Amino acid sequence: MTKNLNVVVGSDNVFLDLGFPEAQAQNLLLRADLVVHIRKVIDKLGITQAEAAQRTGITQPRMSDLIKGRTHKFTLDALVNVAAQLGYTVKLSLKKVACCCGIPQKKST
Repeated sequence: MTKNLNVVVGSDNVFLDLGFPEAQAQNLLLRADLVVHIRKVIDKLGITQAEAAQRTGITQPRMSDLIKGRTHKFTLDALVNVAAQLGYTVKLSLKKVACCCGIPQKKST
Protein backbone atom coordinates (compact mmCIF):
# COMPACT_ATOMS: atom_id res chain seq x y z
CA MET A 1 0.00 0.00 0.00
CA THR A 2 1.40 3.38 -1.02
CA LYS A 3 0.54 6.57 0.82
CA ASN A 4 0.60 9.93 -0.87
CA LEU A 5 3.01 12.39 0.70
CA ASN A 6 2.16 16.05 0.86
CA VAL A 7 5.41 17.93 0.18
CA VAL A 8 5.58 21.62 0.97
CA VAL A 9 8.53 23.64 -0.29
CA GLY A 10 9.80 25.92 2.43
CA SER A 11 11.57 29.23 2.28
CA ASP A 12 15.23 29.81 3.10
CA ASN A 13 14.20 30.65 6.66
CA VAL A 14 12.90 27.85 8.86
CA PHE A 15 11.62 30.37 11.41
CA LEU A 16 9.45 32.04 8.77
CA ASP A 17 8.17 28.60 7.77
CA LEU A 18 7.27 27.98 11.43
CA GLY A 19 5.06 31.06 11.41
CA PHE A 20 7.21 33.71 13.06
CA PRO A 21 6.66 37.27 11.79
CA GLU A 22 9.13 38.30 9.07
CA ALA A 23 11.30 40.61 11.21
CA GLN A 24 11.52 38.16 14.10
CA ALA A 25 12.22 35.25 11.73
CA GLN A 26 15.14 37.15 10.18
CA ASN A 27 16.57 37.96 13.61
CA LEU A 28 16.23 34.36 14.79
CA LEU A 29 17.93 33.05 11.65
CA LEU A 30 20.84 35.49 11.98
CA ARG A 31 21.35 34.50 15.61
CA ALA A 32 21.17 30.79 14.81
CA ASP A 33 23.70 31.20 11.97
CA LEU A 34 26.08 33.13 14.21
CA VAL A 35 25.86 30.50 16.94
CA VAL A 36 26.68 27.74 14.44
CA HIS A 37 29.72 29.67 13.18
CA ILE A 38 30.92 30.47 16.70
CA ARG A 39 30.64 26.81 17.68
CA LYS A 40 32.71 25.85 14.62
CA VAL A 41 35.37 28.43 15.57
CA ILE A 42 35.58 27.05 19.11
CA ASP A 43 35.91 23.51 17.74
CA LYS A 44 38.57 24.66 15.26
CA LEU A 45 40.53 26.34 18.05
CA GLY A 46 40.32 23.14 20.09
CA ILE A 47 39.48 24.99 23.29
CA THR A 48 37.12 24.11 26.11
CA GLN A 49 33.95 25.99 26.98
CA ALA A 50 35.76 27.48 29.96
CA GLU A 51 38.63 28.69 27.78
CA ALA A 52 36.21 30.08 25.21
CA ALA A 53 34.30 31.87 27.95
CA GLN A 54 37.47 33.40 29.34
CA ARG A 55 38.59 34.59 25.87
CA THR A 56 35.21 36.14 25.12
CA GLY A 57 34.54 37.70 28.49
CA ILE A 58 31.40 35.76 29.31
CA THR A 59 30.74 33.20 32.03
CA GLN A 60 31.16 29.48 31.44
CA PRO A 61 27.44 28.79 32.00
CA ARG A 62 26.62 31.46 29.39
CA MET A 63 29.11 29.87 26.97
CA SER A 64 27.40 26.55 27.65
CA ASP A 65 24.09 28.12 26.62
CA LEU A 66 25.71 29.33 23.40
CA ILE A 67 27.26 25.93 22.63
CA LYS A 68 23.90 24.23 23.25
CA GLY A 69 22.22 26.57 20.76
CA ARG A 70 20.06 28.49 23.21
CA THR A 71 19.90 31.46 20.85
CA HIS A 72 16.99 33.05 22.69
CA LYS A 73 19.42 33.99 25.46
CA PHE A 74 21.63 36.08 23.16
CA THR A 75 21.16 39.27 21.20
CA LEU A 76 22.80 39.80 17.84
CA ASP A 77 25.08 42.35 19.53
CA ALA A 78 26.24 39.83 22.12
CA LEU A 79 26.98 37.20 19.46
CA VAL A 80 28.89 39.68 17.31
CA ASN A 81 30.96 40.58 20.39
CA VAL A 82 31.72 36.91 21.09
CA ALA A 83 32.84 36.40 17.48
CA ALA A 84 35.04 39.50 17.69
CA GLN A 85 36.67 38.30 20.91
CA LEU A 86 37.50 35.05 19.12
CA GLY A 87 39.21 37.03 16.34
CA TYR A 88 36.45 37.07 13.73
CA THR A 89 34.40 39.80 12.10
CA VAL A 90 30.75 39.49 11.18
CA LYS A 91 29.54 40.83 7.85
CA LEU A 92 25.91 41.50 7.07
CA SER A 93 24.33 41.92 3.67
CA LEU A 94 20.98 43.38 2.69
CA LYS A 95 18.89 42.05 -0.15
CA LYS A 96 15.87 43.83 -1.55
CA VAL A 97 12.72 41.74 -1.56
CA ALA A 98 10.01 41.99 -4.19
CA CYS A 99 7.37 42.77 -1.58
CA CYS A 100 7.74 43.90 2.00
CA CYS A 101 5.11 43.32 4.70
CA GLY A 102 2.30 42.99 2.18
CA ILE A 103 3.03 46.42 0.69
CA PRO A 104 4.01 46.28 -3.00
CA GLN A 105 7.23 48.07 -3.89
CA LYS A 106 6.87 51.43 -5.60
CA LYS A 107 7.51 51.18 -9.33
CA SER A 108 9.89 53.69 -10.80
CA THR A 109 8.61 55.69 -13.78
